[in-house]
Amino acid sequence: MPIPHHLRQAPCIARALLPLTLAVGLGPAVAAGVQVQAQGAGGQPLADVVLLLEPQGAKAAVKPVSEIEIVQEGRRFVPAVTVVPVGTKVQFPNRDSVRHHVYSFSPARKFELRLYVGKPANPVEFDRAGVVVLGCNIHDAMVGWVIVSDTPWYAKTPASGQASLADVPTGAYVLRAWHPDLPAGSNGVEQPVTVGTSALALSVRLPVVGR
Repeated sequence: MPIPHHLRQAPCIARALLPLTLAVGLGPAVAAGVQVQAQGAGGQPLADVVLLLEPQGAKAAVKPVSEIEIVQEGRRFVPAVTVVPVGTKVQFPNRDSVRHHVYSFSPARKFELRLYVGKPANPVEFDRAGVVVLGCNIHDAMVGWVIVSDTPWYAKTPASGQASLADVPTGAYVLRAWHPDLPAGSNGVEQPVTVGTSALALSVRLPVVGR
């Protein structure tokens, strides 16, 4: 069957694009923290923004996490957006009464879980950083995203649009922000950030309405 348009090419976290505003330091801290407020086009808090704080220079070690699930329920991927560190294994349990056929053609992780119900015998390991777009070969409307991070400082914003990155060593970084509703040709934003010994508060506005 034809591949849905939104799954033909996985989006990437592009260099770019929009201004990021640094607020005044929040005061001294034993381990510096970075708080980010993500906003949509109208200034409203924006959920499901993936934030990656990447050190300029040598990469920091990352550790896989365990017991991560992306559930198929109500003919949707739940959660729709998942962020995991490189090397993490993810289970894809099907809790619907119909069978699903989960797959991805994304360069960061190509895989296929053929028609099944319940829980597959083996999880899927995400061993390369990037954006992985999920689809179902039976239900074209189903779409999800896995953002695979090669930095230990990552987060996804809740409904408040605010997320914190804790215990960030001092140094120079690039903060990347990604959202699944960014328009074509504008797949992400990035901004240099210098982390000192005091906590920082940042805000970023993305040209999307949100979900």
